[in-house]
Amino acid sequence: MAVVDRRKQVLQAAAKSFSLFGYKATTMDQIARIANVGKGTIYTFFANKDQLFDEILHTVLAEMKGIAEREIQRDKPFFDNLHRVLDALLEFRDEHELFIKLSQENREVGTPQAQEGLDKIEKLVLGYIEREVEHAIRQGEIKPCDPKVVSLVMFRLYVVLTAELNKLNAPLDKEQIKTYFHLFLAEGLEAQRTGVTQQR
Repeated sequence: MAVVDRRKQVLQAAAKSFSLFGYKATTMDQIARIANVGKGTIYTFFANKDQLFDEILHTVLAEMKGIAEREIQRDKPFFDNLHRVLDALLEFRDEHELFIKLSQENREVGTPQAQEGLDKIEKLVLGYIEREVEHAIRQGEIKPCDPKVVSLVMFRLYVVLTAELNKLNAPLDKEQIKTYFHLFLAEGLEAQRTGVTQQR
């Protein structure tokens, strides 16, 4: 029991250190101090800092996967499920201290491990959207399309509407985001004409 607790103690200390100081500034000495253990104790469980970082990322990604699965309601339309899951995942990402620190470190220092961590998160979200797009195509809810292309466009659009716009504009509320998402992806921008289509 003590061995399991010690390992958990080390992981919690490492998660705290990565969240506070980022990947680059975190050292094994620092983790040992936060965990209140000798540095040798860490090495009985983890070979190096990379291994610790991977384990923490793995835990966080599993948590995100659980959030996505909880939000899916198969009796609801595709776009409703998509909004709910993306909302929940982006909220989790934006509030999780580790992601905030990794994003900051990536912008300011360009640490490869910080970028890799963020890439893994994005890959998980894109994989989820892709599966949902494939399901919606099979159900006849959306037109046949390349799920990889569509999932990337959906994800980027959602990030723009929820995060990027805030830098230039007043933030959109959830209903406005939903409306624009639906306009661009479900309806398309071109106005529907009745009768004869105009030729140019």
